[in-house]
Amino acid sequence: MVRTPLTPEERERGERLGKLLREARGDRSMTQIAASAGISAETLRKIETGRAPTPAFFTVAALAGALGLSMDELAGQCVPAPV
Repeated sequence: MVRTPLTPEERERGERLGKLLREARGDRSMTQIAASAGISAETLRKIETGRAPTPAFFTVAALAGALGLSMDELAGQCVPAPV
């Protein structure tokens, strides 16, 4: 299966998501949050660093729940502001 290359906007959105999740995690360990969300620490690492810019919806929902974030707030912060 060949993936369509991501647009610069999609990559930027993934980087914003990763940054928001990292900030929300604070001083909690990556392993702790990943386990709470039911994903691997490596998956969380990839999302936080932007190496996985388009994680599955349910992965993002699980992370939001583990971090106490609302999906609306998270989505709103990942969309670029209108110019």
